[in-house]
Amino acid sequence: MEHDRIRTRAWVLHPDIKSDQGRRPAEPALAEGVALAEALPDLDVVGATVVRLPKAHAGMLFGSGKIEELQALLHSNEVDLVLIDGPVSPVQQRNLEKAWKVKILDRTGLILEIFSDRARTREGVLQVEMAALSYQRTRLVRAWTHLERQRGGLGFVGGPGETQIEADRRAIDDQLVNLRRQLAKVVKTRSLHRAARAKIPFPIVALVGYTNAGKSTLFNRLTGAEVMAKDMLFATLDPTMRRVEMPDGPEIILSDTVGFISDLPTELVAAFRATLEEVLAADVILHVRDISHEDSQNQANDVAAILATLGVDENRAQIEVWNKLDQLPDDVAEARRQRAAREEGIHAISALTGEGIEALLEDVALKLEGVRHLEEFTLSFAQGKQRAWLFQQDVVISEEQSEEGFALTVRWTDKQKAQFNAL
Repeated sequence: MEHDRIRTRAWVLHPDIKSDQGRRPAEPALAEGVALAEALPDLDVVGATVVRLPKAHAGMLFGSGKIEELQALLHSNEVDLVLIDGPVSPVQQRNLEKAWKVKILDRTGLILEIFSDRARTREGVLQVEMAALSYQRTRLVRAWTHLERQRGGLGFVGGPGETQIEADRRAIDDQLVNLRRQLAKVVKTRSLHRAARAKIPFPIVALVGYTNAGKSTLFNRLTGAEVMAKDMLFATLDPTMRRVEMPDGPEIILSDTVGFISDLPTELVAAFRATLEEVLAADVILHVRDISHEDSQNQANDVAAILATLGVDENRAQIEVWNKLDQLPDDVAEARRQRAAREEGIHAISALTGEGIEALLEDVALKLEGVRHLEEFTLSFAQGKQRAWLFQQDVVISEEQSEEGFALTVRWTDKQKAQFNAL
């Protein structure tokens, strides 16, 4: 008989620090912190509080009066775990755990836990392990605060008197080297797959957006795939790709990506670079926004910032997709539809009901068409494969056979020309 999993009673704190430059609106930030916590299956979120502070205290994050007040609150609610929606230094973490006698997890730690719980592909698992180890390495101060614990031995694993913290750090570094080696193999395999796809005449359309914006629901509607789509942060972690036939347009490869989030841990931005490389290879990027969310604009800014750090240039074809019209009151939804209709490169849709999907796909097909231009050249008789590809692409305007081979006039895009040259 299967035992019920032990559930941990958790409390979410969002420090609203006045002196913070990139301070987010407190209430939506707290709601997001709670949603993050609820994404872990073993947590019971029993409460949440915004803690307003003029500035962060170096050793404890909060002032002594606030520490006592929160201790009483946590104790009376029998809390086992406090999730602090923001960065917490190793020293602050250790001091707070000592003062409150509960486990502390900061925003980075929480996101790593979620990613660890969700990653499914080999690459995803390796990347999460690497990110978690990098984070853990900075936290070793928690475990060993004095140098009294020494490791003796015969010197096989470090000299006599090596401190436990140094040994742990070295063990983590060894693991990281091993994981990087494994990841390099996986990434190489993916790059080979990508090179193979580059020769296939299918353009790539990538879905990006803030976590829980509805990317996977849209992906499922367009592909008929059964990708996990839940009203939950980080429901999709691993890149998913499917071939989709556009109505009266080209076939495309549609790529669903991990959701972005504000203050994404730097360890994860680095670790998931390979996953997000699909975005760099995309011909068109669909930026899916939850237009019903009160902080939708700030979320969009966060996505734009992460795309910029990934090296996505501004000239890349992008369409902004205002999703979740069905979640809005009728008058607000109508106002969004009208505004999207007025502005170029914006489509208001509902991935759930299918509203606006047809017009969105027409726009994607137009963006993919690009600027076509005429070109004339001759193919030898030995270049039958290239000639067949040109006809398959439907770019041949005229063809004349001569003693040298086939004199062709084609109308094509720069992308098609590059694909042809790669054959």
